[in-house]
Amino acid sequence: MTVLIAGGGIAGLTLGLTLHQIGVPFRIFEATREIRPLGVGINLQPNAVRELFDLGLQPDLDRIAVRTRQYGFYSKLGKTIWEEPRGTWAGYAWPQYSIHRGWLQMLLYDRLRERAGPDCVVTGARATGFETTASGAVLRLEDGRREEGELVIAADGIHSALRAQMYPEEGPPIWNGCVLWRGTSRADAFFGGGAMALIGHETQRLVAYPISDPDADTNIATINWIAEKRFDPGHGWRREDWNRKADLADFLSDFEGWRFDWIDVPALIRGADEVFEYPMVDRDPLPGWTEGRVTLMGDAAHPTYPVGSNGASQAIIDARVIGAKLVEHGLSGAALSSYEAEVRPVATRVGLANRGSGPDAILQRVEDLCGGDFERIEDVIPRADLAAHAESYKKLAGFSIEELNARPPILPATAAAG
Repeated sequence: MTVLIAGGGIAGLTLGLTLHQIGVPFRIFEATREIRPLGVGINLQPNAVRELFDLGLQPDLDRIAVRTRQYGFYSKLGKTIWEEPRGTWAGYAWPQYSIHRGWLQMLLYDRLRERAGPDCVVTGARATGFETTASGAVLRLEDGRREEGELVIAADGIHSALRAQMYPEEGPPIWNGCVLWRGTSRADAFFGGGAMALIGHETQRLVAYPISDPDADTNIATINWIAEKRFDPGHGWRREDWNRKADLADFLSDFEGWRFDWIDVPALIRGADEVFEYPMVDRDPLPGWTEGRVTLMGDAAHPTYPVGSNGASQAIIDARVIGAKLVEHGLSGAALSSYEAEVRPVATRVGLANRGSGPDAILQRVEDLCGGDFERIEDVIPRADLAAHAESYKKLAGFSIEELNARPPILPATAAAG
């Protein structure tokens, strides 16, 4: 019998690679007819990178991604609040990567088809629901097909049909009033490249980081950026038009004054070929993810605000924990329940922390204390408090340096080789 996976995004493809690695038959059913490199930049934390390395993807990641060297918070006036090293520069045994989401998805897709064969991913096959039986589970598809398997894993994203079947009264995702505009631009790499910057405060901010290394002669790199503004949630914001092409007039003027000696934000925004608009949405944590031989993973289980650079990383961890539990318990409902028991409490804590802005909350604290204007940040907030704030989120999300470096692999080498 086979594990049936609904969804061919980062979560589903990583699970497919993991199942192939441990010798478990599977098939992935993806709604789109063609998997293409869509999206913009994301970050992969060292705990997730470790898992991708264990899948043999280190050479590929070094080829298409940037090793993130530095992470920093800056006030709306461009003043430095907090900077810290990241990845191996911080002492991790594994790097952090900044990468285009679409490039990562295509890497996972290509390697999976090379290893497991082209038929392991079925496109144009939208999942609409599931059934549980005494000995297995059924994945229902939009065209009327009923695929029978041992287990069904829902990796079909924030609009998951399988989650909706489990919780039919849940309704649409929850908008918090923030709108994100996302794009990529060719621009000067700031701070020597490999640096991630978060600028502003709770109601207006910008995140920027390179997803290519800077040219040795020109210092030009591809910079991924996210501009964010908060509106009154009661007024709505074209909420029916998610992932729409944006009008710069809706937000550029608010960032015109953000020209600093290390980054020119309005020029960065104007430099994008295309800009897309997204509402910042999540869902309330669920009391359970598993029904018999069916469970949820990735954004189907725990969609969260894009705060703390943790969404894709958690999806990868989900896949590896599912694999480990299948090795331990076999293809059974017990394996899925054990996965949920380990992962759901962590994902719930992270999702709720991100509603409070997660590590980014320090931006608003500085704004409240001094309007973002200071000579020495130590005169506003002690550096020890800034360090403790940064470390608390790493611990919460499972990538504290000492703990991760000392932690045994999720899938032992003997199991992975099976």
